[in-house]
Amino acid sequence: MKRTLLALALVAALVGISAPAAHADTVLTGTTDGGAFFRIVVPTVWNGDLVIWNHGFSLSPVGPVSDLGPLAAVQLSEGYAVAASSYQQIGWALFKTKNDLQNMVAAFKANFGTPNNVLLNGGSLGGIVTAQGVEKANVGNLVGAYPFCGAVAGSRNWDGALDLRLTYDAICSAVPGAAIPGGATGLPAPGFPTYPYSQTQMAFAAHACFGIFGGATVAQTARLVQYLTITQLPPSFLLTDLGYGLFAMSNVIFDPAKLNGGQGVGNVNVNYDNGGVIDTTIQRVAVNNGAATRLGKNFTPKGQVGSVKIVSVHTDGDGLVIVENEREYADVVPAGNLTTAIVNEAGNTHCGFSNAELISGWESLRGWVAGAPQPSAASIQALCNAIAPGVGGPCRYDPAFVIPDMDGRIRPR
Repeated sequence: MKRTLLALALVAALVGISAPAAHADTVLTGTTDGGAFFRIVVPTVWNGDLVIWNHGFSLSPVGPVSDLGPLAAVQLSEGYAVAASSYQQIGWALFKTKNDLQNMVAAFKANFGTPNNVLLNGGSLGGIVTAQGVEKANVGNLVGAYPFCGAVAGSRNWDGALDLRLTYDAICSAVPGAAIPGGATGLPAPGFPTYPYSQTQMAFAAHACFGIFGGATVAQTARLVQYLTITQLPPSFLLTDLGYGLFAMSNVIFDPAKLNGGQGVGNVNVNYDNGGVIDTTIQRVAVNNGAATRLGKNFTPKGQVGSVKIVSVHTDGDGLVIVENEREYADVVPAGNLTTAIVNEAGNTHCGFSNAELISGWESLRGWVAGAPQPSAASIQALCNAIAPGVGGPCRYDPAFVIPDMDGRIRPR
């Protein structure tokens, strides 16, 4: 009965949501000592709590913050102050993001006082930044976290990036016009802050191998099938994910503030096709232990979340940050601290949630933090259905969804 009343109250509140400008009283922007930009919005009627938004992956130069996240309008209407920081690093920014959060919270306290409670939310890369913030950032009275489509398996995702890169080489390097320089480092040194290769060059190389722009030959089609079978990529994400294995890999390896040239991921003894052509032709590269340790620390979750309540949601067809990340996260975070819910989508997107799906996860976390029972995938779906007419569906959370093991997509080391 208590949960039903809570859901009804949330529906009534959500149907009347207004644009953030109607509630925003004070906007503060600036930079921190670390070189990150921040933006803080405090509504006229502030409830005393702070929500921090963590943005996704970008290799663009660091610049001012304009985006407070897809839930900012809801959060401001509910009385939360909302803040977001750029990261002082581009790409896999986890080497400095806990400092970015700490510096921004310090700026908030200096101008508005200490918030009563802090909640984190973030999507994609921002999901693992959120997970790191829970375990490492020490931002005050942190009570809740909402990562969505998050890379919450952390640095293990780099094993997958290496596999994408080297499998491409094994299949395509001998094809005229298809070779891409760099191998296990993604691209040749330095790879930071600019790259000796362009996305356009990558796309034309991939076309030479696979015929992705049309008119594929029998041989190109066979190579594409082979690549997609080994990597399990959705075809629509081929260039996006291959780019991650080139440009993002090069950045994390060669950035002096990250791995500084160290080979943080390797594939010695990895089984790709049970002794088949990939196993016998793929480049084998040994990991540098120091670089691997540094990469793991920045960051792979250990589940040390204290009393923080976490709702983590994902779409099952995510072609960039695979849903198996949620299995890895659930394996380390205590079940009493974590609710995971998966949207069963018809195709393949990255963060392809409807408004109702995102809001229902957020409201379920809010209710849990306020004293309601721990939500479930079923209760999140029920709330989603209740609010969808007012905020926009569909609602596709599948309470029966079983998250596959990561080893089935990213081969174990």
